[in-house]
Amino acid sequence: MVSVGLLLMRLVIGIAFIGHGSQKLFGWFGGYGPKGTGGWMESVGIKPGVLMAVVAGLMELVGGLLFAAGFLTPVAAVLIAAAMLGAMVKVHAPNGFWSTANGIEFPLTLLVVAVGVALAGPGSISLDALFFN
Repeated sequence: MVSVGLLLMRLVIGIAFIGHGSQKLFGWFGGYGPKGTGGWMESVGIKPGVLMAVVAGLMELVGGLLFAAGFLTPVAAVLIAAAMLGAMVKVHAPNGFWSTANGIEFPLTLLVVAVGVALAGPGSISLDALFFN
């Protein structure tokens, strides 16, 4: 049952990051693509905006794909955690803790889940288990 629980966490978090990366990179799922996301990033002091939008999008997309698959799980967790740390520092921290005020609550939760799964291992229902055990 532990592996099923880990699979559920990996899939939900991984798919969410795939979606967020796709928003930044391709404008899918209501996103603004690199140019729109880059413009917003520049407005909050993240420069150069388009480049950073592409970097963030790749971290989220690749991290989400790897995390959902349970493949190279520590690498996936680092990509997700780095993206969330950047979001927390540059966007959410000035707003405090709670999500209702756009604070760090939600990105911190995603970061901790990614790191926790990496530390616990992805479980037996993963590509890591298939290739590295």
